[in-house]
Amino acid sequence: MTDLTESPPSRRAVVGLPAVRRIGSAFSGLPPSVVIGTLLLLFWVACALFGNLFVPYDPYAEDFLATLTPPDALHWFGTDQLGRDVLSRIVVGSRDILLVAPLATLAGVAAGSIIGLVLGYFDDLTDAIGARLLDTLMAFPFIVLVTMTLVAIGPSNLTVILVIGIAYAPLVARTVRAAVREQKERDYVSAARLGGEGALAIMFLEILPNIRETILIELVTRLGYAFFSIATLSFLGLGIQPPSADWGLAVADGYGFLTGGKWWVVVFNSAAIVSLVMATNLIAQGIGAFENGDA
Repeated sequence: MTDLTESPPSRRAVVGLPAVRRIGSAFSGLPPSVVIGTLLLLFWVACALFGNLFVPYDPYAEDFLATLTPPDALHWFGTDQLGRDVLSRIVVGSRDILLVAPLATLAGVAAGSIIGLVLGYFDDLTDAIGARLLDTLMAFPFIVLVTMTLVAIGPSNLTVILVIGIAYAPLVARTVRAAVREQKERDYVSAARLGGEGALAIMFLEILPNIRETILIELVTRLGYAFFSIATLSFLGLGIQPPSADWGLAVADGYGFLTGGKWWVVVFNSAAIVSLVMATNLIAQGIGAFENGDA
């Protein structure tokens, strides 16, 4: 007999349960570091896309009666030297770095992968000259090379993307070149040659799919470096430019107030930068462990 006093299950719970199960199944089998890093990265992506919808204050509104207010119930992360809410600026400030860093990383990894494929496949003069050029470019410290270039051509989002992409290309090319040299001795490459496939077909249709994990790890790892590099360049005044709420700019603006005990601007913005770098490192480590069968 049915108990009429028993309330039916909530429609929201019934509808929401499959969604939760789908999300859980999407992460099932993945290393915990990948799950944690992906969730953290998705959090910042959501902030970049929808931050304006839920920030407590206008991130660009100045209030000179509330400058450098410490964290309290009204301003959870305090205010900066112009009275702007730090929490709101951190949320909205994720937008520029999450646009510039991935584009720069994609440019560098794409160019480096193509160069590495060509140099790794050919054993003749092409590889000899290309390898020496890569060694020459990598002899320059990364931050020095990028800083000198940006000083010469001027900072902007586009120049930062191009300069970091160019600087990353030799690093990625060296890794991809080593992977290609190992793969081209395999039987499937010999079979492709015997089948009459050309060099381009073998490189891009045969070898490239078999080194995709190596390229993916490079992509995620370089993305983490890009986040840190762009924040560093912004701190030096050579990266993302005002009036952006970029985290590196905020650290530069608040750095001079540390001696007076005004720590919150620097600490909270630095923590945001660290969280992004940590997220990408966790994903890269998890992918590497999964590839090696350690997960």
